[in-house]
Amino acid sequence: MNARLSDELPFNMFALPGYDAFLGFLLIATAVPTLALVTNKLISPRSRSGERELTYESGMEPIGGAWIQFNIRYYMFALVFVIFDVETVFLYPWAVAFHRLGLLAFIEAVIFIAILVVALAYAWRKGALEWS
Repeated sequence: MNARLSDELPFNMFALPGYDAFLGFLLIATAVPTLALVTNKLISPRSRSGERELTYESGMEPIGGAWIQFNIRYYMFALVFVIFDVETVFLYPWAVAFHRLGLLAFIEAVIFIAILVVALAYAWRKGALEWS
């Protein structure tokens, strides 16, 4: 009974087995960008004046200001595209595992697609899909 508690417990009782590779990946994924940013800060030139401050566009001198207003339709069209593109990405894993998911997952996917159709009809009615 005089044995210590640490002698009785297995060595890796509190460790998550099988996550060593994930921990290594996490450390490398954190170290690489950090090292790149620190290296850039250390070796980059400090002086920013004269020619370095000018905008470079294909070797031509810049003409006019950089603040140009764009029509909101471009942003709306891009936003609708991104929304439906991302929703398609959400449907892909469901389609791959369709045969294993069962009826409940099918009903959920039908509801999800119905919401997308309602959103598309709303965007169409508001004119977000009109280019001109």
